[in-house]
Amino acid sequence: LPLLSLLPADNSFQVSAYTLTLVGKILCYAIVALALDLVWGYAGLLSLGHGLFFALGGYAMGMYLMRQAAGDGLPAFMTFLSWTELPWYWAGTDNFLWALCLVVLAPGLLALVFGFFAFRSRIKGVYFSIMTQALTFAGMLLFFRNETGFGGNNGFTNFRSILGFSISSQGTRATLFLATVLLLIASLYIGWRLAQSKFGRVLTALRDAENRLMFCGYDPRGFKLFVWVLSAVLCGLAGALYVPQVGIINPSEMSPTNSIEAAVWVALGGRGTLIGPLLGAGLVNGMKSWFTVAFPEYWL
Repeated sequence: LPLLSLLPADNSFQVSAYTLTLVGKILCYAIVALALDLVWGYAGLLSLGHGLFFALGGYAMGMYLMRQAAGDGLPAFMTFLSWTELPWYWAGTDNFLWALCLVVLAPGLLALVFGFFAFRSRIKGVYFSIMTQALTFAGMLLFFRNETGFGGNNGFTNFRSILGFSISSQGTRATLFLATVLLLIASLYIGWRLAQSKFGRVLTALRDAENRLMFCGYDPRGFKLFVWVLSAVLCGLAGALYVPQVGIINPSEMSPTNSIEAAVWVALGGRGTLIGPLLGAGLVNGMKSWFTVAFPEYWL
């Protein structure tokens, strides 16, 4: 696909920018589904808040892109709101490497803090699911506020370049697509190695019989926390690749319905299988895109 997108427009094998962006977006969703499968399919932790981690990675990359578009000045939305200086938490986001660190650190640290207290308190089952849903809903409300420095309802958009390359060029789009494919392959490999290891077998035992596992001398908290943070980081990386391809990030990505939909992808494809959630995400999002074109009057 990325190579075919570079062909001349009059070539019958040329893939349009729309198709490349659509498939790239679906692949980002597939990474989210795989990340959720690690915590739900293997550890038995149904999260209804993974949209928050996805959005945090997207916002970190989005601010870098906004800083690139603004040059030496403030991003356009801050100028519009009469901000005089950049908030401290966005310092250094004009540097790509630091923005990439934020992509990992923002969702990772939030997952670490939340998971530490949740697992220490032995919160599980439906209570854990409700808490994760409340977390992403609280994040969405926070990011909707204009005074927080996250762009309010509109979020971040109007991106122009990444690493000095035009974000709308076919070459850049093809590169972003390839990066998404590589991240998906790497995520799948990590998940497979994890599932085949002793750690993965402990996770499965944790899902099926946590009390019996504790009687065998294992402390489930560390296992839960590790896979929970890993899953959040994968979602953040997926969000970082999603934003430059789609061209926008706003608080609606944190909507609880988005996180519930991710759980549907995993359930449809088959949890605890790694490949299944990828197929579920591809099927659901592919059908959504097809229905919007084939039956727009019913979709609207």
